[in-house]
Amino acid sequence: MQELKFFLYLVALLLLSSCSTKEVRQSEIIEKNLDLQVLEAYREGMKSLETGDVIFAAKKFNEVETLFPQSVWAPKSSLMAAYSYYVQDYYPETIAELERFIRVYPNHVNSDYAYYLLALCYYEQIVDETKDLQSILQSKKRFEILIQKYPNTDYSIDANFKLDLINDILAAKELYIGRYYLQKKKWIAAINRFKVIFDQYNETIYIEEALHRLVEIYYILGLTDQAKKYANILGYNYNSSKWYQQSYSLFDKNYKLNKKKILKKKYKNIKLIE
Repeated sequence: MQELKFFLYLVALLLLSSCSTKEVRQSEIIEKNLDLQVLEAYREGMKSLETGDVIFAAKKFNEVETLFPQSVWAPKSSLMAAYSYYVQDYYPETIAELERFIRVYPNHVNSDYAYYLLALCYYEQIVDETKDLQSILQSKKRFEILIQKYPNTDYSIDANFKLDLINDILAAKELYIGRYYLQKKKWIAAINRFKVIFDQYNETIYIEEALHRLVEIYYILGLTDQAKKYANILGYNYNSSKWYQQSYSLFDKNYKLNKKKILKKKYKNIKLIE
């Protein structure tokens, strides 16, 4: 009886071992088949991308991710799907793919590229300062996130450059609206616009005119102390600017007349070369 029990125990062990080996082999076969399918789908995606069929390319790259989401190919394929849409300016599709990539693979080695491409999608939809601000603001937000999270990358270098351009656009929009309010004599609304440039975009090329407009409005309103405050800032930083000259002439009524006399005298003394 003891011998029978021992024999049955050995048989059970053999059966379990056999089943286990079989399952491992089946798992290996399935895994190999998945690898082959993944590689085939990825190659088809690359081929379609090269021939310009970006929709099919994106579909094949998404297929790779669906087939084997745990593989190293999955996040790479997700980015390639986004890039496929991007090369043909399919911005909404690109943005959707990239936002999903950032959500699903937050710590991936190529996350900096994902943020950069996402910012570019908004940046390339910017028209001008008089149009809708959504693309400008979204682009600025994404570039700032990129610089904050990945400061020491080539993407951040370009992001800083593009942020300067974005700030120029935003400052130009504030100036455009401020001029409109100034023309309509809506003084407070105009002041608020020019102050935005002074507070937020003082490194742009529009700061000189914004300062002069503040001097001009405060002078018109009789608030000479405030007018002198901004005139001094303008003179200290941009004393050779035409806007400073215009601000200065508000306080010195003889400035323009004296300037004309000086120039007239200067040119009168110039002799013609014979």
